[in-house]
Amino acid sequence: MEINTKIDNAFVFSSGKNMGVFKGVGYPEEIADYFRLEEYEGYLWTAHGRFPTNSVGWWGGAHPFSILDWTVVHNGEISSYGINKRYLEQFGYVCTMLTDTEVVAYAIDLLIRKHNLPIEIAAQVFAAPFWTDIERMPPAEQKLARTLRQVYSSLLLNGPFTLIIAHAGEMIGLTDRIRLRPLTVGTKGSMLYLSSEESAIRLISPDLDRAYIPMGGEPIIGRLGQPLKSVPETSIFSGANR
Repeated sequence: MEINTKIDNAFVFSSGKNMGVFKGVGYPEEIADYFRLEEYEGYLWTAHGRFPTNSVGWWGGAHPFSILDWTVVHNGEISSYGINKRYLEQFGYVCTMLTDTEVVAYAIDLLIRKHNLPIEIAAQVFAAPFWTDIERMPPAEQKLARTLRQVYSSLLLNGPFTLIIAHAGEMIGLTDRIRLRPLTVGTKGSMLYLSSEESAIRLISPDLDRAYIPMGGEPIIGRLGQPLKSVPETSIFSGANR
């Protein structure tokens, strides 16, 4: 933050200890060749390629967006960018990438690293249950859901979105509540694939064990060395309330 806002002719977009981010404007194969990605090895990769829609087309605005060991790729539009940005600025975050996805990277850092929330709860901040659904929850779960919506109302993400959030040892997929942007889950042995389209997954792994589409707002959590976790809303709130 300090470098990007206070030092001329200097810009940091990757600062992780166990993660590197490679950005560029061009065809995917050109970016891969430029950064010599074939020489890298890793157990977790995220990638994103498309023309910008509502923002400037420059290398800093290319996905993924990152802070420390968190990285975010996003499909869709975050219409709540303004209020999300103003809320994050209260905690010292400065948005300099000129695109809406940046707020997600900073918000996940705030919720998990600074506020010490589990990823399952952070997902419910981003894609909060509708008030009509909250009213039908059991009392204890309803109390937690109401509290999250009230305390973190300014971090609720409005608009159609699919997010893939990666961290050391884990990867999370999440869509908006009514799933206006697609998310497909694929598994093959111990491998987890998350993508907007099943066809993209099958280019890498044609013979999947399973491919399916999760419910809107349902976080899909893959952790290194652990079974895939698909978290229904009731178990999220019950588990967080224990």
